[in-house]
Amino acid sequence: MSDESELSWFAVRCLFRKGWPRPDPASDDHRYEERITLWRTSDADAAIALAEAEAEEYASTIDEAPDEYLGLAQSYALFDSPDEPGAEVFSLLRTSKLDPDSYLDTFFDTGQEHQQRS
Repeated sequence: MSDESELSWFAVRCLFRKGWPRPDPASDDHRYEERITLWRTSDADAAIALAEAEAEEYASTIDEAPDEYLGLAQSYALFDSPDEPGAEVFSLLRTSKLDPDSYLDTFFDTGQEHQQRS
């Protein structure tokens, strides 16, 4: 492994299709999960390799209804240490012709999210 001074923090986002709770067989709906994990390593490729190995393990946690790792891993090199308040741990830029409300509705607020509303 690299010298401690040569290591950097990387956030890696992986995408999964959920197997648990089991999907309703009468529906064609699928549940998806995005996970961001933090890795301290020498470069983005090493961080992705570590995250993908962890993703495969995570996906197989429930034997009778495993999740499926979809093979998408996106890496982000942190500029700040994750122990600093307000440290940015992930950023992804996307170009779109959509206006802000349509963009949010298309990618982040489709109504299908499993989240608490305040």
